[in-house]
Amino acid sequence: MNRSIFALQQVARRTICNSSRRQVDNRVPKNQKLFQEDNGLPVHLKGGTADALLYRTTMALTVLGVGYVLYELVQASYPQKKD
Repeated sequence: MNRSIFALQQVARRTICNSSRRQVDNRVPKNQKLFQEDNGLPVHLKGGTADALLYRTTMALTVLGVGYVLYELVQASYPQKKD
């Protein structure tokens, strides 16, 4: 039993240590330059059209959610009609 566990540990260690690593570009300086630029935009919209779309979608869902909650509160405040 111990041999099988030891063999499994060796195989796991070998696959982790020998896996090739991908080279990833360092995008931090580019993003820092973009977000620190003084162009009058708020920080949550400096990412471009994707950020603007995400912001507008979030705002629309928030407004719809608040409207639905208010509707349900008004419905709950009236007594139920008995059949």
